[in-house]
Amino acid sequence: MKALVLTAYKRLEIQEMPRPEPGPNDVVVAVRACGICGSDVHGYDGSSGRRIPPIVMGHEAAGVVEAVGAEVSRFRPGDRVTFDSTVHCGECAFCRAGQINLCDRRQVLGVSPGEYRRHGAFAEAVVVPDRIVCGVPDAVPLEHAAMVEPLSVAVHAVRRARITAGDKGLVVGCGMIGLLTLQAARAAGCGTLVAVDLDEGRLGQAKRLGADVTIGARDDVQGRIAELTGGRGVDVAFEAVGAAAPIATAVRALRKGGTLVLIGNVTPKVEVDLQAIVTRELSVLGTCASCGEYPESLELLARGAVKLDGLITATAPLEQGPAWFERLYGGEEGLMKVILQP
Repeated sequence: MKALVLTAYKRLEIQEMPRPEPGPNDVVVAVRACGICGSDVHGYDGSSGRRIPPIVMGHEAAGVVEAVGAEVSRFRPGDRVTFDSTVHCGECAFCRAGQINLCDRRQVLGVSPGEYRRHGAFAEAVVVPDRIVCGVPDAVPLEHAAMVEPLSVAVHAVRRARITAGDKGLVVGCGMIGLLTLQAARAAGCGTLVAVDLDEGRLGQAKRLGADVTIGARDDVQGRIAELTGGRGVDVAFEAVGAAAPIATAVRALRKGGTLVLIGNVTPKVEVDLQAIVTRELSVLGTCASCGEYPESLELLARGAVKLDGLITATAPLEQGPAWFERLYGGEEGLMKVILQP
């Protein structure tokens, strides 16, 4: 089969690889759509340390079941499916407690650090355990189903926030995850939603996708939030960048007793205003990947509660993958999600 292989940092090649065979509890998926994630772009140059050549990257995918193992009963060839990016073991204490995203033996498709190498879905087919596979409703195109992985990250973050109907919310960072979080927060019952970003184009996207108010990150965000909330602050803030400045913006915007959900992790270490967090008794929550939110995410797409219009920049054949990676790595303006079609 054809696969897009990271053969060296900043070098991708189409290669022939053996077609995967299913184990007893596995599903082989013929990949129809696979999104290029920002983490793949960071892996492209080796900066993340999580994509060690040679590796087939890609973990945001959907397709059609090609073959199943002898013990698999939930799926059969021809079924339209997507699958989690995280392979959990199902046996450790975290898995038994339902915290599958914290699995002690978790593996991530298309990632190769440490003790394992797991090829991903920039290929004509990929094999995955049936426990991470989810059927796709007829109303959801497979190109959209490939977006369930980032959407599930947003839905998980919103679940962590425990939103109460009518809560005032803030999303700092209007990249892909931020825009999906905005929509997931609305679907969960948020009232007024404010979006903050440096880029006017992304703020326009946020407005179109449901933000009530958009604010430029260089403007007086705290002052605008105070005006909107009668000086109180927002109830919940989602930070979808992972850097010191946007985290500080989110902290300053919260009311006393408010909740900060940290999604982004671009910068491994940041300074935070500990005084504000402690004296205003803010709840600070980390959020990692997703934890069983695929069915909910698919349902949100199927009923139109989350829209992907304008978020998918292009769909292209797998052979064009190297060129699209170059454009994304170069920071070409206006690019959001690129879907490769093996």
